[in-house]
Amino acid sequence: MNLTEFNQSDRCEHFSCPERSVSPAVYILLYVCSAAVVLLTVCGNLLVIISVLHFKQLHTPTNMLVLSLAVTDFFIGALVMPMMIIWINESCWIFGTDFCMCVMMTASFLMTLSIYHIVLIAVDRYLALSNPFFYMNKVSVRITRVVIIFNWCVVVAYNLALFYFNGNLMSSFMCPGECFLSLNVFWSVIDLIYSFIFPLSVIIILYTLVFVIAKKHATAIRELNNHTQPKTQKITSHSMKSERKAAKVLGILVSVFLVCLLPYFIYSLLGNVIVVQIESIQNFLIIICLNSTINPVIYALFYPWFRRFVKLIITLQIFQTDSALISVLF
Repeated sequence: MNLTEFNQSDRCEHFSCPERSVSPAVYILLYVCSAAVVLLTVCGNLLVIISVLHFKQLHTPTNMLVLSLAVTDFFIGALVMPMMIIWINESCWIFGTDFCMCVMMTASFLMTLSIYHIVLIAVDRYLALSNPFFYMNKVSVRITRVVIIFNWCVVVAYNLALFYFNGNLMSSFMCPGECFLSLNVFWSVIDLIYSFIFPLSVIIILYTLVFVIAKKHATAIRELNNHTQPKTQKITSHSMKSERKAAKVLGILVSVFLVCLLPYFIYSLLGNVIVVQIESIQNFLIIICLNSTINPVIYALFYPWFRRFVKLIITLQIFQTDSALISVLF
């Protein structure tokens, strides 16, 4: 968000939090619904985390990325969403400047981390489909864990630099009741490239290639099915179908993520051209947060194994001996 020239004292003199114009019943209903969304986000991602950590069958490179994304979404639901929802429901930031800085730093870190998890998932799917033999032999769970740790470290370093060089600007250009980040021109451009343009370009390019490859695989599967298939051909056909299905589901996840992300970054691009109300900015931020709620729903809708493992968790069967070795066909 670029920092525009204005007189800070004049602006704060005219700034006031809008009055809440809803009835007490609606006000209570808003908080009940908000609490339900936060609970769904936290519990949904917690189920993903427990499933991947506990069941050995899910210890694959792709699922390690899904696990790390679920951890990120869990923290968004637990640490960021409650503050954002209170801010929207109250139409005013009521927690003070220092706490605002903590929340915004946390939100910036977690949302940037989510973006780069989506990038890694796109890379993973591209490698799995474009060069399956290389993927099976070289891309292991251990290597994926190293990549995930490196990803977390890079995002932490970037956000520390971002806030260190903009700390004074963010604290001095904020009125009571506001909670926004203001970056200077240089860091606005850097942030736009690092957090949006570069990862979005990588995601679009790789998933375009993924779906081209998936289409070729579909053609190959049809050709195999038109002939008498030896056992090895059947195995190959099943493997190709599995990879295509995984690419399809993760493609849906990526598409939903981009839909949630685009409004905010379109505003970032046009922030100095068009006037956007504070309520719109709040809505853009909460839409990004809601992506963390949607992800576990996508797994539940498209992954039968996830529903099966969730049932085992809810019925407490994971506490049985050797429950980690339970296998569910994908």
